[in-house]
Amino acid sequence: MRHGRGRGAPARAAADERGHDSLPALRPRRGDRPDDERARLHAALRHARGNRRGRGRVAKGCRRVIEQLRTILSAPADEDAWGYDPKFADAFQPVLDALYDRWWRITATGTEHVPASGRALIAANHAGVVPWDGAMIGTAVRRHVGREVRALVLNWAFELPWASTAIRRGGGVPGSPANARRLLGEDHLVLVFPEGAKGISKPFSERYRLERFGRGGFVEAALRTGAPIVPCAVVGSEEIHPKIADAPGVAKLLGLPYLPITPTFPLLGPLGLVPLPSRWRIEFCPPVDVSTYGPEAASDRRLVLELSDAIREQIQAKVYENLIRREGAFL
Repeated sequence: MRHGRGRGAPARAAADERGHDSLPALRPRRGDRPDDERARLHAALRHARGNRRGRGRVAKGCRRVIEQLRTILSAPADEDAWGYDPKFADAFQPVLDALYDRWWRITATGTEHVPASGRALIAANHAGVVPWDGAMIGTAVRRHVGREVRALVLNWAFELPWASTAIRRGGGVPGSPANARRLLGEDHLVLVFPEGAKGISKPFSERYRLERFGRGGFVEAALRTGAPIVPCAVVGSEEIHPKIADAPGVAKLLGLPYLPITPTFPLLGPLGLVPLPSRWRIEFCPPVDVSTYGPEAASDRRLVLELSDAIREQIQAKVYENLIRREGAFL
């Protein structure tokens, strides 16, 4: 199908405001009831908390990790123009490996679809105010492809003094169309979460139902640079901090997009921030080649939205497929 290059302001606004068909709610497995689901969640919480001795081991382990992070962060930086520090990434990788292998027991498939070199853009679904999904996608790519991922991160994260340095030195970049185009122009492998803040603020009852992909800015960046888009589906991240409510007033004071209230936070204090040990699956899909459209196609709003919708639908379908393959959320 051929599309015109310009559409005018009214048409563009109408296209941006166009809604998407609602997706069906994820149905429980045959024979499951809401009480069964709550029972599985409570069992996971008991497993995560354990008895008093177990909680002591968790607290001791958390203190060791914090001390290790302090040592890593205090080491001299060797940053590139974006602030990425390969020595920092290498030093922090054992922590991510432990989470990947032992805590979340991640299964990654389709890694052969991630280009081994050259510019490319990974588009994935998103969950959790702490970007563990980005870290786990980066770990999967690093292991199986041998590349570093540059993740586009919501700007508010760089205003947090306790996290901004680690995010930047670990490869995070403030999310903006200009930064996306520049990174791709330098042949980086870029990770983007098109749902944005809407993806991380969903209640637990809406888990794994993808939000709208904004205005398709990631598609525009790919079109302007000729970078292939690799759709990526993540399952497991929605259970690590099950949101049952939020505290907007406190979130505003802290400069956060939202502050979730979960079964463990703030009830257990700092221990409530420990993510639950859900079982994860990450699937990378075959890349979508947009280079044939040409850079000028980035101005075609209709094409941009159509490509964005198609990629969203593909990720949603893969999320549902992997939920079925995973069988159990925690066991």
